[in-house]
Amino acid sequence: MSWSFPIGRLFGSELRVHATFFLLLIWIGGAAWANAGPEAALVNVVYILLLFACVIAHEYGHALTARRFGIKTPDITLLPIGGLARLERMPEKPGQEILVALAGPAVNVVIFLILWPFVGVPGEAPLGGRMSFADLPAQLAVLNLVLAVFNMVPAFPMDGGRVLRAALAFVMDRVTATRVAATAGQVVAVGAGLFGLVTGNFILLLIAFFIFMAAGAESSDLQMRAASRGLSARDAMIVEYEPIAPDDGLEVAANTLIRTTQHEFPVIDPHTRRCTGVLTRRALYAALAADPRPAQVSEIMETSVPRVGLTDGLDTVLTQMQGGAPAVIVVAPTGEMVGYITRENIGELMVVASARRG
Repeated sequence: MSWSFPIGRLFGSELRVHATFFLLLIWIGGAAWANAGPEAALVNVVYILLLFACVIAHEYGHALTARRFGIKTPDITLLPIGGLARLERMPEKPGQEILVALAGPAVNVVIFLILWPFVGVPGEAPLGGRMSFADLPAQLAVLNLVLAVFNMVPAFPMDGGRVLRAALAFVMDRVTATRVAATAGQVVAVGAGLFGLVTGNFILLLIAFFIFMAAGAESSDLQMRAASRGLSARDAMIVEYEPIAPDDGLEVAANTLIRTTQHEFPVIDPHTRRCTGVLTRRALYAALAADPRPAQVSEIMETSVPRVGLTDGLDTVLTQMQGGAPAVIVVAPTGEMVGYITRENIGELMVVASARRG
């Protein structure tokens, strides 16, 4: 995910933090400082850090349960509105998906049950106000109970929405079940957003916006995956393109940009004929505006570009793109590049394939 950076690895998954997470810490700390002074600011920042420690535990509940079904979790990212465990794929068996979805809230319930006998449950959580370090254990207990209940709201793609989708998948096909669950999630998001707008709850408004957009995006992604079945990388790859070399200057790349319609440029070593990376139009624009400018394409190209074989399924290509790669390189059995695939030309292929079936 862009704007995020790694902070370590745990249980085989990379932990990442989104840059905007620190804006949340500054906002909460600043509000508490203004209301009750520096000590309150420190307490509230610690409270937020403990909150996100519980969020990490929640996401690892999903990740470790998914691993039991042979599904890896490449990374877990902390966002200002929660966490995101990026599974390689979701279980297609409804029963497995229900277990994976319930595992996260179950972790929060366990934390609550461990803390509750010792600290009880406070009446309110004075976030941004006069909270002391002595209050934190009790606040942490109620926090985990709130996380468990909140995540079970049937608003796809939250955990409750995934349980709803899996339950519907017992009686209808997965694409239709996802569409129904996504629509339900968007209805809930609109209601929550209106409530957040009326009450001035900025966090609730932000969460509602995220749910609405994520529900639509995941529904579209699943429909695309369903349509891609039976298609391979060979069907979608771009074979007519103009490459550039790693030691080409920026002016060469800029001239290539002007005389072609490409948005991505494979960078191919002229000696080995192997693709060493991809230069994106955005990276080129940024480099041309930089002072001083980078000297060569090799300094600004994207090197972590996934590769697939000619006969690999298009669903495999879509999975490879989940990490935000600008393109996927298609290679022959000899390792030489024979084409590349972008999300844009996959979309074009889906339109053509749909029209042909129609």
